[in-house]
Amino acid sequence: MRSSNPVFSRRGFSRDNGYAGFGSAPQAGGPAVGTQGNPYAGGNPYAGGNPYAQAPTNPYAQNPYAQQDLQYGAPQAPVSTSGKMTMDDVVMRTGMTLGLVIAGATVAWVMNVGLGIAIGAALIAMVLGLVQSFKRKANPALILAYAAFEGVFLGAISNYINTYVAEGAAMQAVLGTMAVFVTMLVLYKTRIVRVTSRFTRYLMIATTAFLVLTAVNLLFMVFGGGDGLGFRSGPLGIVFGIVGILLGAFFLALDFKQVEDGIAYGAPREESWLAAFGLTMTLVWIYLEMLRLISILNSD
Repeated sequence: MRSSNPVFSRRGFSRDNGYAGFGSAPQAGGPAVGTQGNPYAGGNPYAGGNPYAQAPTNPYAQNPYAQQDLQYGAPQAPVSTSGKMTMDDVVMRTGMTLGLVIAGATVAWVMNVGLGIAIGAALIAMVLGLVQSFKRKANPALILAYAAFEGVFLGAISNYINTYVAEGAAMQAVLGTMAVFVTMLVLYKTRIVRVTSRFTRYLMIATTAFLVLTAVNLLFMVFGGGDGLGFRSGPLGIVFGIVGILLGAFFLALDFKQVEDGIAYGAPREESWLAAFGLTMTLVWIYLEMLRLISILNSD
């Protein structure tokens, strides 16, 4: 599975992991999740059925009275779910990654880490995130290290903004991020927001445009000085910040879709680390955009 952070290429469990093609309809015995092809990969591994599906074992296979017993409702052995991804796995591993983000942020805040160290931690976190994004399988140590360094960066930058730009901005950003998460979860569960191939395609186009404008604005800031093209300050910066938060919210819907389909198709348990990695990166994206927006609204 590639990264769930909009900064990186995404999306879906990789074919090398045997888990992709969420947009196609499964064969008999699998949940229907739409009829469009997979927008993330070049082929649909589910075209011939669910690769994780296992035929249920009939305990009466060697019993000469099997057909008679089954006729009268004798139970069959349940399908084993051992080694398969579950919601508990995703919740536990997401809790671990987010817990490390919070721990790293707390340490950086208490120790009043400077912006120089914060930038270094951000670069390390970005490299770790990129490495995991292009790996074929989840590396828990890599994911947890990413979370720790990302936490240091968030704690330092939040402390700086809270101290010198807008007092209380960090807590407001945390509450705002939680509100976005809960709202999108409700919208997704009630199917008000539906993740389709068209939804994904438009979201990718919008995100690409957003990142290009961000990069261009950064270049103008570095070489031209000031606020660059003004995408991160004033009224235009407010609009840009709101767009960034909305993009992050829609990426949450993609994360939810991945988790839902992974459980439905019986993805391996280690895939829950990738789901946790994606959710963490998306929440970090939303928090940073929220913090930036609050800073603009509270700046003189």
